[in-house]
Amino acid sequence: MKFPVVLHKDPDSDYGVTLPDVPGCFSAGCTVDEALDNAKEALALHFEGLVADGEGLPQPQAIDQHLNNPDYAGGVWAVIEFDVTPYLGKAVRFNATLPEHLLQRIDDRVSKDQRYSSRSGFLATAALRELAQS
Repeated sequence: MKFPVVLHKDPDSDYGVTLPDVPGCFSAGCTVDEALDNAKEALALHFEGLVADGEGLPQPQAIDQHLNNPDYAGGVWAVIEFDVTPYLGKAVRFNATLPEHLLQRIDDRVSKDQRYSSRSGFLATAALRELAQS
């Protein structure tokens, strides 16, 4: 999933990173790249804590949903890719029937897009996106 982040930098300080859709999850770094890498690490730790506490996992919203929030004024927006599937529980095998041409389109996408490690990963991502919209 793609999580929006906002970076702020005050003079004589590191870059601060806020994840608007994940309350209480913050990070920082000396450079933008380091700050974004640290944000992924902070997100992983935060999700581990949520799972351990039996809490639901936050769903990202589009950056546009946050632009009018004064807490993020003057920040620079970015998006980080974060795989939530390890936090969704144990994998369960099931059978599914899909039209042949749809399955071929999925397989073509998986082979070209590094975000998806498998057909199952693609389907899980699509399902999460659909469920987040409801």
